[in-house]
Amino acid sequence: MFEKVQGIVVRSRDYGESNKIITLYTKEYGLISAVARGAKKSKSRMAAITQPFIYGSFLVQMNKGLGTLQQGDLLHSMRGIREDIIKTAYVSYITELLTKVVNEREPNSSVFDELYTSLERIENGDDPLAITLMFELKMYYIGGFAPIVNHCVFGHRDRPIAAFSISDGGVICDQCIHRSEDYFKLTPNAYKVLKLMSQTSIKRIRDISIKSDTLKLIREMLEHYYERYGGMPIKSKRFLDQMHLLE
Repeated sequence: MFEKVQGIVVRSRDYGESNKIITLYTKEYGLISAVARGAKKSKSRMAAITQPFIYGSFLVQMNKGLGTLQQGDLLHSMRGIREDIIKTAYVSYITELLTKVVNEREPNSSVFDELYTSLERIENGDDPLAITLMFELKMYYIGGFAPIVNHCVFGHRDRPIAAFSISDGGVICDQCIHRSEDYFKLTPNAYKVLKLMSQTSIKRIRDISIKSDTLKLIREMLEHYYERYGGMPIKSKRFLDQMHLLE
């Protein structure tokens, strides 16, 4: 069965002497993988349409397991990402996290839109850390392990939020902070940003201007949170960690 799909190349790896296996996140089928024959040959048309992060229209022979890529047309090259090592590092993390969290062949139009918008915004110069954290929180929700951010995890809905607790799985109010053993203190502004990142589509935020200290705090919180609740190792995170050490 041949299917025409629109998708983003989220992973590309060598397969044999001249082929590649690419993983696409598509509007129509969600996550799918296909063999691209001859894609390692520099003069092959397949080489251009199987580069990481490109958005294209693809004709795929769908099988029960691995499909076969027949042809493709470039819709958005995302070249600006591949030509920048920092942008590449963040987008590599985003796409690898996606492949860890979503199941194959389970389409989700909102996830596709968030992914495409994230890549587009990073390519166009928006803060890659801010975009990555927003996308990461969306993936936590899809994976079923999102933190509670609307109200105190202990049930109080009318008290000011004072901290983010890893062990308790979300935010805690000023009255309950003593009940948690491991938490990050949150200023009112930091809590506002965390809530915004968790609940707002990336498409709806026009200008992203967040203090670096706030971003670093949320990044550290989510690192600890993912280690506890996500549990799936992400190889591309190592390079991101090295970059953060140089800041």
